[in-house]
Amino acid sequence: MLWLISFGFGFGGRIGSRLMMREITSAWAFLLVPLLIFHASSEPESSTAPMEKAEQEALYLVIQDLVGNWWNGTALYPDPCGWTPIQGVSCDLFDGLWYVTALSIGPILENSLQCAEEAKLSPLLFQLEHLRSLSFFNCFSSSTHCRSIKQQLAGSLQTLEFRSNRGLVGEIPANLGHLSNLQSLVLVDNSLAGELPVELGNLVHLKRLILSGNQFSGQFPASLCHDLTELLILDLSSNSLSSSLPPSLCSLSSLLKLDLSNNQFHGSLPPELASLTHLTLLDLRSNNFFGAWFRSLAGMASLQDLLLSNNPWGGSLVELEWETLRNLTTLDLSHMGLTGTIPEAIASLKRLRYLALDNNHLSGSVSSGFAALPSLTALYLNGNNLTGKLEFSQEFYQRMGKRFACWNNPNLCYDAAVSMATGDVPYGVAQCKQDNEAASTYEADPYARVDRRNPDHSSGLVASFWFPAASTSGFWWGIVVAEVVNMVLVR
Repeated sequence: MLWLISFGFGFGGRIGSRLMMREITSAWAFLLVPLLIFHASSEPESSTAPMEKAEQEALYLVIQDLVGNWWNGTALYPDPCGWTPIQGVSCDLFDGLWYVTALSIGPILENSLQCAEEAKLSPLLFQLEHLRSLSFFNCFSSSTHCRSIKQQLAGSLQTLEFRSNRGLVGEIPANLGHLSNLQSLVLVDNSLAGELPVELGNLVHLKRLILSGNQFSGQFPASLCHDLTELLILDLSSNSLSSSLPPSLCSLSSLLKLDLSNNQFHGSLPPELASLTHLTLLDLRSNNFFGAWFRSLAGMASLQDLLLSNNPWGGSLVELEWETLRNLTTLDLSHMGLTGTIPEAIASLKRLRYLALDNNHLSGSVSSGFAALPSLTALYLNGNNLTGKLEFSQEFYQRMGKRFACWNNPNLCYDAAVSMATGDVPYGVAQCKQDNEAASTYEADPYARVDRRNPDHSSGLVASFWFPAASTSGFWWGIVVAEVVNMVLVR
């Protein structure tokens, strides 16, 4: 009603309203002018504060050594902390002067500074004494030794990141252990090698330690476990680290994510691992762990992602109280040599989205409870010794598609009745023998739908490329009805 009134008023008095708006606009402009003048005059002097001269010159030369001699900071960015900011450079005020607090080099954004092929670290980098964050992405393609990162780095540094620098070689300098304020150390997808220095244990304020995708070798440094009580994320994945896991690892009581995948760790998990009650991700895939592992997971109620595949663990799934892992969303236990049956408790994990139990030695039937899991989008059971009939509905096969796998289970079969209408059948699974006669009767039924598909001539791999018969017939009926309506309206 209000909309109609306003519409009528505007339609009837459009000229008057325009004059009124012009007068209001003029009045507001008259009032805003002194306000803007007052704002400009009262703006703090910090916005026009100068940058410390030596700091500015060091910044220009550091960037020039990274991006190339063509870069002229004096001409391009005469006020790098003011009205001509440099992408990837952040500043802050100290005693009325601007100083660099963050420097990020690499193709992160469209206008980010990118390193030249001959990029090198300038010693002047160590003169940026207020630097808190330093990041290099896809920067060093030719050989640059990591020992260039000297202990002269600012003691105020809190974040140090080197990502995708294939030319960054050598070992992690032990001098990094002197960066007492460091909270995040990220050395990912470089060409670093050697053993992890014990001095990393001196970084007592570290919250994130990510060293994945390098060539580190040797043992898991126990020094990481003693004093890093604030550590939240530990990622040593995709290296060549070997040894068993020290029990002291379990003293990292604040840990949220632990990723040791794709290494050469071996032995059994320390039972003390269960004390990491805040852990949400545990990724130990593709190692050589063996022996009992269920006790190490007991009580991890916060765990959401449990990834243990490609380890020669063995054992039975019934040994773990799965009800305690009620927050699991991802469970990957493939290629582990598991035996026994699939516990019904796994099929009751309501938050489960991804379940992989493939390529084990599991036996018994497949619970129909998996179809009732509201969030399940992938279920892989192929390559086992499962038996019996799959008690899943037609809707389940349609919803899962290729993300449901049960092939290479010779004594497993599916119920033909639930897939007769659309032909959505589990790929690589035979039809149950007791259903063959019923299927033949269905074929001979004179009242059978003529547009249905023969499940013998299709599989789950190709069924998704076709519309179900019911939906296509409904589509054409919609066209016919539309044409009839048009004919009636024209007349």
